[in-house]
Amino acid sequence: MKFTIKTDLITQIPADIITLAVNNKNQILCAKQIDTLTLKHLNNILKLGDLAERIGSTLLVHGATKYSRIILLRIGVQGNLHPKEFFKGIVSVSNELKNINFTKIILPINQFVNKWISEHAVTEYLVRAIVDQSYIINSLKTQNKSKPVNFQIYLHAIKPATKEMKLGLKHGLAIAEGVNLSKDLGNLPPNICTPTFLANTAKKLGRENKMRVTVLNQKQIEKLKMGSFLSVAKGSRQPLKFITLEHNKGPKNQKPIVMVGKGITFDAGGISIKPSSAMDEMKYDMCGAATVLGLMQTVGQLNLPLNIIGVIPACENLPDGQALKPGDIVTSMSGQTIEILNTDAEGRLILCDALTYAEKYKPEVVIDIATLTGACVIALGHHVSAVYSNNQPLADELRIAGEVALDQVWQMPLWDEYQPQLNSNFADMANIGGRAAGSITAACFLSRFAKKYNWAHLDIAGTAWKSGKEKGSTGRPVSLLSQFLIKRIMDKN
Repeated sequence: MKFTIKTDLITQIPADIITLAVNNKNQILCAKQIDTLTLKHLNNILKLGDLAERIGSTLLVHGATKYSRIILLRIGVQGNLHPKEFFKGIVSVSNELKNINFTKIILPINQFVNKWISEHAVTEYLVRAIVDQSYIINSLKTQNKSKPVNFQIYLHAIKPATKEMKLGLKHGLAIAEGVNLSKDLGNLPPNICTPTFLANTAKKLGRENKMRVTVLNQKQIEKLKMGSFLSVAKGSRQPLKFITLEHNKGPKNQKPIVMVGKGITFDAGGISIKPSSAMDEMKYDMCGAATVLGLMQTVGQLNLPLNIIGVIPACENLPDGQALKPGDIVTSMSGQTIEILNTDAEGRLILCDALTYAEKYKPEVVIDIATLTGACVIALGHHVSAVYSNNQPLADELRIAGEVALDQVWQMPLWDEYQPQLNSNFADMANIGGRAAGSITAACFLSRFAKKYNWAHLDIAGTAWKSGKEKGSTGRPVSLLSQFLIKRIMDKN
């Protein structure tokens, strides 16, 4: 798939298909740019009323025109078209394209630009939506393999808009690449995507993008006294890994942004074993780690002028004769002791040591990303991720970035009133706080290890993957965090 910005007259661009926006009055917004024969044909089609009134509806048109196919896209009132509605519309267009044999398509950009959506945003959304809908889970199939799409997309522009469009194209492609890497890692089976595989992926990223990559083994982790992280890995034969990637392209005196990703490559629950139903989906428990690696792919591709550190504690959580047991007490890297009441609350046990480790970088902010709690899914469903933070400006940054990236978060309370639920008679804290407010108490647990810096926690348990017919990784929240970083650069300039 190739995207090219074109400023020629639309009628001079050789293409098989064109996508045209239609407003609520059945007016074609590019009417002045297309040939008379095509316009007349389309107006006759629209009079028939076959294009639904619902925003995002599409109609595939055949007939005597310059193009073999035309896709009409309902956008309602142009000036009021919200980015969410536009993105859904482009997804609908992308779905139409899946079933058509063609090689070249024209997408006029200016027909979508309004007070809500700039040329930059339109271009970025277009690229992200089309690449996302073209994603194929194919790598391990030997039969009935879907073929990757191979076509040329012309993004038609009016010349003054090309600078913004070029930047939107650059951002859109880089974010899409990061999302795809995150999806690939999440969708791999756990017998392939092991902690070692994640470490090797990080090394490959480092070589390609000139990042410093460090992978600590068990002896090195023991030396750092990460007793909490080590305890989770005891039940697995796969060696644990502690992975860091360093993108140091900002000023030397610039404090880094640290991204910490939960890397449980398979979670059976340990001794507190999970029900067998849908346990296969616990391969997605490393989607926090996949997010960090996908984000670092985007960061490297854009060569962002920031200091960004990716941190990934990676292991499996399995039952074994040596596995962590309910009632055990472990000592974290911070020196705080933890009573284990449920071994299936393991994500926080590996993250807490990673959060303590992050102190060494003297960070500006630390953000952890984790498929942490089923309670988050109950609270928010599958539409938004939860964000917790000890710093309100940071929480606001992430919320706004999510709105711009169309990868939204909802802030949840991190109040002191919830902390006593983690009290233990035998240790400094318990690793669970009971059934009530499970996502909140998990965040409260992590907050005890993030007191020395501005910190946010993203619980992505409801958004990292889909179940059922559309089963697969979503690549979220790579786009959110990419936008967060890009906005920081814009604010500094």
